[in-house]
This record gives sequence, structure tokens and C-alpha cells, in this order.
Amino acid sequence: MAEHGVEKLLLIVEDDESLARTLKRSFERREYRVLTAASHDDVVELLKTESPGFAVVDLKLNGASGLACVQTLHAHDEDMNIVVLTGFASIATAVEAIKLGARHYLAKPSNTDDIEKAFGKTEGDTDVELGTRPSTIKTLEWERIQQTLADADFNISEAARRLGIHRRTLARKLLKRQVK
Repeated sequence: MAEHGVEKLLLIVEDDESLARTLKRSFERREYRVLTAASHDDVVELLKTESPGFAVVDLKLNGASGLACVQTLHAHDEDMNIVVLTGFASIATAVEAIKLGARHYLAKPSNTDDIEKAFGKTEGDTDVELGTRPSTIKTLEWERIQQTLADADFNISEAARRLGIHRRTLARKLLKRQVK
């Protein structure tokens, strides 16, 4: 359960019990000691007695933003290796996650190998492939929606108001582009 005599303590912040359980078992097989939390309040309570070196944080927790968890975890330990995992990937939320202390940002579906590889990436990569395709209007709309959602703490009604569209219209757009 240790790497070079040091325990690998991982916190999984995920409100989907099935996914949390699957990730927990998979990381335990890789000799991590795994703790789980389903909300920001759970994280705050857990940090009173534990100090994980690794964390996997779902971006959307029961309608709330996982970004608050990233901020709290980073404030607790600036060296914690935090990976954000999301089904609602966007440039806006990726930038905010990194600013708040995450080391990496992965879109679902991601497996244990992807997450562990992200833990190992502590430096930026200047050789990353640059996209050559210009942004489409649909992509720009999606990015604007994601930025507004993040700004509204993932409150769909408030985001719809800020975007000047009906709440149901926004909900339909989100369901259409949802990443599983």
C-alpha cells in the first residue's frame, strides 16, 4: 500500500455512488488508500482528519460546482495532486480548475489509467498538438454556455437568465452535448 514507504492516499469526490465505488476499487488494486466524498461539505469534514496527496474531483456534484472542492483541497495542501473529471468539458471550466489548483482536467469517460497518467503530469507540454480547425459557431456557443454555467455556479436557471434564453432551452442544449 506504499510507494517507497510512503502511503498513497487518494480522495475521490464524486456524487455518483457507482462511479465512486468503481474508481475506489480500481485505485485500491493499485495500492492507494482511498477515501470518498460526495459533496464540498464532505470534503471539508474529511480534511479535518485526513491529508490526501491525490484527489479526483467531479466537476458537477448534485448541481453544485466541484470547483469549490478544488479550491478547498488546494488551500489545504498546495502540493496535492488534483485531477478534475467531468462530463461537461469546456475550455472555461478547464481554465478555472487549473487556476484554482487542479493539475489536470479530464473529460469522462476516463479510466484509472488516464487518471493515474494525469497524476504523473506535473509540467505543461510544449509539444501538445495545436488544433488547426477554426472554431464553429456551435463550438463558440457551447463555450459561452459553459462559461456562463461556471459563472453561475452551475445553476441552470441563473445561467439561462444571464444568457437571455429560456431555462428549458438551455437544459435541452446541455442534454444534446452532454459527454457521458
